[in-house]
Amino acid sequence: MSSAPLGSLADLRPHPHSRRVCAVGAPQRPVSESFVQRVYQPFLTTCDGHRACSTYRTLYRTAYRHSPGPAPTRPRYACCPGWKRTAGTAGLPGACSAAVCQPPCQNGGSCVQPGRCRCPAGWQGDTCQSDVDECSTGGGGCPQRCVNTEGSYWCQGWEGHSPSADGTLCLPQGGPPRVAPSPMTGADSAVKEEVQRLQSRVDLLEEKLQLLLAPLHSLASQALEHGLPDPGSLLAHSLQQLGRIDSLSEQISFLEEQLGSCSCNKES
Repeated sequence: MSSAPLGSLADLRPHPHSRRVCAVGAPQRPVSESFVQRVYQPFLTTCDGHRACSTYRTLYRTAYRHSPGPAPTRPRYACCPGWKRTAGTAGLPGACSAAVCQPPCQNGGSCVQPGRCRCPAGWQGDTCQSDVDECSTGGGGCPQRCVNTEGSYWCQGWEGHSPSADGTLCLPQGGPPRVAPSPMTGADSAVKEEVQRLQSRVDLLEEKLQLLLAPLHSLASQALEHGLPDPGSLLAHSLQQLGRIDSLSEQISFLEEQLGSCSCNKES
């Protein structure tokens, strides 16, 4: 059984016990046939007493008539228009469960109804032929730059940043230079501990700042989550964090200079 029905669409009748299956009956057209027809022809003749009598004679001739044709055969079954047999199935009724889409669905789309495609994420259109530009609506949720591709998109970070594992965040590739370990005692050890403490605070503030700046497309909701009255307050809070990072960076630089001075004094 194929998806193409046998006969014309007018010959199709839905199967009484199965959806999407049509019964195709043999069309009944009039058939012309010949037969011998008896004809009675009247004529006059002479009867007894020399009287004129009316009588008839029988003639036979070939005539034609229309008959309904032979008895219809048992109906054949075919998938109704827009449906076809499911691969790997046999027998009827109930085998016509695969929809037909013409033209066919593209880019991984699936035909769910006759002439209707279900498109995967990143594609749209009657046959899933058009790419969805995620970057045109809210930047695709990317915190820095959104790059649209065929059927998808990805987030590109600024210089010195790399995308996170899920591609939705841009994380710094590395923090400020670490202080090289060296054997120190006394004041040098205290300075080293202070540098490490400040460095840890800088790293922590950088992570918090990245999380604050990531969802730029939803500043309002982020402001509500942080208990701030409006998005402007969130931006001011972020700038305040930047100021703290700059201040701590200066302290680290100052302590590193002190650490270098201590090392020089010991060598002299």
